[in-house]
Order: sequence, then C-alpha cells, then structure tokens
Amino acid sequence: MAVTATTPATRPPTAPSRTGAAPVTAALVLLVAVLAVVDLTQGTAAVGAAEVWKALTGQADATDASVVVASRLPRMAAGLLVGAVLGMAGAALQAVSRNVLASPDTLSVNAGSYFVLGLASATGVSLPLLASSGLAFVGGLAAAAVVLGLSGLGTGTVRLVLAGSALTLGLTAVTEGLLLLFPQQTEGIYHWNQGSIAQSGFDGVLQMLPIAVAGVLGLLLLGRRIDALALGDDAARGVGVPVRATRLTAVVLAALLSTTAVTLAGPIGFVGLCAPALVRPLARRFRAFARTRGGLPVAGLTGAALVLGSDVILRVLVPADVAVAVPTGVVTSVVGAVFLIVMATRTRDTAAASAPDRLRLRSRTAFLTTTAVLVVVLVGVTVAALLLGDAKLLFGDLLNWVQGQAGRTTAFVLETRVPRVLAALLAGAALALAGTLVQAVTRNPLAEPSILGVSGGAALGAVLLVTTVPMVGSWGVAGAAFAGAAASSVLVFGLAAKDGFRQNRLVLVGFGVATGAAALISLLIILTDPFNATKALTWLSGSTYGRTTPDIVPLAAVLAVGVVVAAARRTELDLVSLDDDTPRLLGLNLGRGRLGFLVLSVLLTATAVAAAGTIGFVGLVAPHAARALVGRPHARVVPVSVLLGAVLVCAADLVGRTVIAPAQLGAGLMTAVIGTPYFLYLLVRSRRG
Repeated sequence: MAVTATTPATRPPTAPSRTGAAPVTAALVLLVAVLAVVDLTQGTAAVGAAEVWKALTGQADATDASVVVASRLPRMAAGLLVGAVLGMAGAALQAVSRNVLASPDTLSVNAGSYFVLGLASATGVSLPLLASSGLAFVGGLAAAAVVLGLSGLGTGTVRLVLAGSALTLGLTAVTEGLLLLFPQQTEGIYHWNQGSIAQSGFDGVLQMLPIAVAGVLGLLLLGRRIDALALGDDAARGVGVPVRATRLTAVVLAALLSTTAVTLAGPIGFVGLCAPALVRPLARRFRAFARTRGGLPVAGLTGAALVLGSDVILRVLVPADVAVAVPTGVVTSVVGAVFLIVMATRTRDTAAASAPDRLRLRSRTAFLTTTAVLVVVLVGVTVAALLLGDAKLLFGDLLNWVQGQAGRTTAFVLETRVPRVLAALLAGAALALAGTLVQAVTRNPLAEPSILGVSGGAALGAVLLVTTVPMVGSWGVAGAAFAGAAASSVLVFGLAAKDGFRQNRLVLVGFGVATGAAALISLLIILTDPFNATKALTWLSGSTYGRTTPDIVPLAAVLAVGVVVAAARRTELDLVSLDDDTPRLLGLNLGRGRLGFLVLSVLLTATAVAAAGTIGFVGLVAPHAARALVGRPHARVVPVSVLLGAVLVCAADLVGRTVIAPAQLGAGLMTAVIGTPYFLYLLVRSRRG
C-alpha cells in the first residue's frame, strides 16, 4: 500500500532516541504496580487497604486473610499474567504478519478455542485444566492458520479482518447452538467466553505460568529473526533467516500464549490489539522498543495495565455486587472496539470502493428460467416447512386447514407453524435485499449487514428491550431493533463515507461496531435473570420459535416497500454501483440516492432481526449467487436475490426444526454453517483474482 509522504523536506522525521527507554519502562512498571494494589482493595467483602496490608504481613484475622489470599491475590495475579501474555502475543502476531490489526481476536484464536471447548463440554468430556489448555491451543491455532492462510501476509488489513470476523461469526454461531442444545453439559461456558480474571485460589495461575514462560522465552529467543522479517521477506532471506520457519514458529508461540490466557480467564478481548498499538508510538521514539526483545516486554506491561485497569475501572463505576457478575472481557472488548474505530478513522486508506469490472449480462431466457425455478423451489420449501417438524402432517391436512375443515390438533399445529414459516421467508428476503442495496451503494462485494455491524446494532437494541421489558410486543421489539440499527449504521456509514466508501475504513469501522455491540449484548444477558437470558440467546440464534402473526407484520410492510422502491429505482442502483462520476453526469444526486438506499437497508435489516433474530451471511450469499445466475443489472438481481434469500432462510429454519426434532437449531446457526465457508471461498477467489 503506497503511502505519500506529508512531512516537509525541511523537517525530516526525528530519529529514534537511544536513551530514555529505561524511565518509560520504569513508569509502566510503576503504573502496573499501582493498579495491582488498587485491584487488591476492591471486591464485595469489606476488606480495604488496611486489611489487605495486614493480610499480606500476616496480621489479619482468618476471614480477611482468606478473602485476600484465596480471591483477590489470585485475581490480581491472573490479571497480570493474562494481560502480559495477550500483549506479547499480539505484538508477535503483528510483527510476523506485518499487519497492525493482527491479534488473537482478529485471527479468531479466541473463537477457535471457544468452539473446541464448547464441543468438548457438549459431548460430556470432563478434562483437567492442562488438557483443556491443549484443546484450546489446537482450536485457536487452527483458526489462526485459516485466517492467515486466507488473508496472506503483508500490510493489508481488510482481508485479515474480513476472514477473521467471518470465521468468528461462524464458529461462535455453532458454539452457541451447542450451548442451546446441551444446556446442562455446557453450563457456564457462555459466561466463561466473556472473559473473567476472577479465580478461586492460585491453582490455575500456577499451572499456566510455566506454559506462558516457555512461550515468552521462545519469542525472545526468536527476536532477531522476527526483527529481520520487518525488513521484508527477501531482505530477511538475504541475511540467512528462514522466513517460513520463523513465521510459523512465532505464530505457534503466540497462539500458545493466547491459549494460556483463554484457559485461565476465557477470551479477554482486544488486549492483544490495543497493547502493541499503544507501544508503537514509543517504538518510533525510542530505539530499544523498536526491537522485539525490547518491545515485547513493554507490550506485556501495557497489556497487564489494560486488563488490571479495566478491572479497576469496572469496580469503581459499578456497585461491587454487580461488578462481580460483569466479566473483565466485556470491558476490554468495549474499549477495544472504540479503539479500533478510532484507529480506522485515523488510518490513511487508499483502498477505494471499486466498481465491478464489467456489467455482465445474461440472456432474458436465463433470467426467466432462473426465476421460474426459484419460484418452484420456494413453493416446495414452503410446503415442506409447513408439513414437517416435531409433528408431521400430510398434504391433505394442509388443504383441509386452508378450507377450514381441519381437526383441532392439525389446526393448532398449523396456526403455530405458519407464522414462523412466514417469518423465515420474509426475513430471508429482507436480508437479501438489504445486502443487495448495501453492496450496490458501497460498491464493496463483501459488504453485508452482519459483517458491517448493522445487524449487531439491531440485535443490541432488541436485546436491550427484551431483557428489560420481557412482555414487550412485536412492534416494540421492531422499534428497538430499528433504533439500534440506525445508530450503528449512522456510525459505520458516516465514518466510512469520508472520501467515499473506502473499503478499509468501512470494514474496520463495521468490525469495531459489531464487536462492541456483541460485548454489550453479552453484558445484558449476563446481568438479566436466567429466563430472559435463555430467551435472548434463543432469539439471537436466529430462531423463529414462538413467532405470531403480529410479529411479522412490520417486516412484511417494510419488505413490500423495499421491493417496490428497489424495482422502481433499479436504474439508479445500476448507476450508483458503477462509479461516482456517471450518476452525476446524468444529473442524479449521488449523496441523496446513497442515503435513501442505506436507510432502506437499515429498515429491512432491523425488521428482519426483530422478527427472526440475528441471521448472518444471507445478505452476502444471496446477492452474490443472484449476480452469478442472472448478471449484474438490478432489474434482475433484486427479484432473484429476494427469492434466494427467502429459500435459504426457510430451508435453514426447516432443517433446524427437523434434523434433531423435538430439539431445534436456530436458522441463524444453519445459515452460518452455509455462509461462513462461502464467504471464505469468496475471499480465496478474490485473492486469486
């Protein structure tokens, strides 16, 4: 990525100083020490600084000593260890990938570990801590290998974030599906996934400490080779560095460090991203920090300060009895999401939204044939969805019900099944249309409501209402979802619209918003009562369970408006998706047109989320498949995409209701299983192109 120098020739950049690193390091050590001491004084028990001092010097009574030694000291030690290893893991990953956004979060290390441990719990396997650490290591390393393999190495950021966020969405959806299917076996896994440094004794810290030390020593011994990689692969080979072996070893060691943190405290989000970013300005100022052996420990200190500081701030701002239930990882994820959004807006972005290479056309016969086939498939899937489920019906039962002649049992089954089938059909169609509009406006073929955080914002608004007002009606949930989607879309598209919808900025801001929304949703679920938590988790899985006719009325109304507007403005959609100049030459108001289409996509996404929960990837898969089948003109893409979306979600809901009946899987889980591989395939194809 070319970067144009902006510094005047008369003011050359300041060379890194050879001195001054020691005082900065000492200041960081002092900061960490102060945070550790403050953290020791915080908790639900009335044990303050004086009691802590007495406990440390052996002068406290048995109760106070037990609180300090069994709870607070292990919590503080866990915070130090987790923050340090995550900071160093992130620094190592960024160095070997030459990507400032590489971290255990963006490389799906945490999601891979979460999936493997959730799978082990669901199968009833009980493992000791070290064995769990080994499983988490394998899952995290495999996920990181997939993301790095798809994104490649170098200075690019979009591909890594896209691959990481897509894989994270898919793995998290599958894991949470396991949590719903096996609630007793996986009890506590969801809370663990939010990341908490609370400990019961030193056993966990002592078992993970040797693994962490081994990983750190390995990275320090590899330091000079990692420094050589910063010069480029060819330069590193020129000085005798085995590039592939060095990179592989460093990634394995970083994954090992991340695994120790995940095993001990669950995923603590964004520490591995923020800590190296905070050290980077110091590295430009002080030469000692620019080298791996000097910068790695400083990144570890910064990570420890972030984790302990988040825990301290949480307990200062929130009452002690509430703070004990709020995982530290939620706080670091919110802080990290804000940090990522700010970084995205400040980073120079040269990747403009690009127009399609050609306006590919298909014959009219191909369009009519495709549409007819999809209509037949849609009718077939709809009929199958009405007949199959925990209670199987015959086609004659359906005909009798339509004519008002069905028995009481058959009528009851169909009266509860028809609204959820309609919810799946309409939600799929709405999400497909929303994805089509977003991709046209941004001219980004990988843009999609769930990837860009719009679905996350809608889910946050709806979950906030569901957990605080459990008896709220469908229109209230739809309104809350729209408010959340509107807020997130204003943030994402507003920041990304600067200098045009640059792909890097759009994806990075969207990823930050989606992550922040997910963290706040987790916080709401943790703080609410178990009934509302189960209700919210079921809804988030993309389930149509319990839907009634009033639930789908808002979605049907918005979808009808959306289809009419998209059909009427099909020519403008074609022009907007080409470039910025052509619409202006034809007298179109480009800004107003973009805004109108984006508002419509937000409405579609919000009402779909309100009616059927969070269902990802439909807005990506359906438009892509439609363009492949009928070409790029939106007069053809819109109807085919809408039909494909409806078929996809209805089929996913049908499979989720029947494959393990009477238990059920949400449609969102099934679309994630389909959409994640397809998304990753698109990344591979675009990379080859």
